[in-house]
Amino acid sequence: MPPRRGPDTRPPAGPSTRINDAIRVESVRLIDASGENVGVVPIARAQDIAARANLDLVEVAPDARPPVVRIMDYGKWRYEQEQKAKQARKHQNLIVIKEIKFRPKIDPHDYATKKGHVVRFLKHKDKVKVTIMFRGRELLHPERGEAILLRLADELKDIAVIESRPNLDGRNMIMMLAPAKETGESD
Repeated sequence: MPPRRGPDTRPPAGPSTRINDAIRVESVRLIDASGENVGVVPIARAQDIAARANLDLVEVAPDARPPVVRIMDYGKWRYEQEQKAKQARKHQNLIVIKEIKFRPKIDPHDYATKKGHVVRFLKHKDKVKVTIMFRGRELLHPERGEAILLRLADELKDIAVIESRPNLDGRNMIMMLAPAKETGESD
């Protein structure tokens, strides 16, 4: 049979928490289901106590001497850990920066269209990098580009705040807009 080609579709190996018979040491420090420290006991006795309680023996500190094990429902504990990780990911704020490019001699209709895109990005809580691109002799009049950027910021003052004022960077003038904080919003 030839070797398999393509991406490895197997799920990644899970955390290597040893439970029940996978714990292979002579003695362990046992913590019972209520959280009480029972003390150092032989592994066979710890497994027997866990089996009588219909719970699992889970190694919580494998590097300790002797290793620390706890009597608990492993499936329930793993589920709770997954839920905590899921909640942590859910509350992470991912900052996305969108960019819109203008020209100093932009037509009014083109300006309105691009302004609509900026509004859409801001309503999705994304930051917007607004760039004015200068070509040739247009660089002699950077105030025209700055006027466009300040006009845009003024028209969007209800939904956006200027994070960085218009700044000339080579042949481009850049301004950053961030969504305005809503006063009635609670997180």
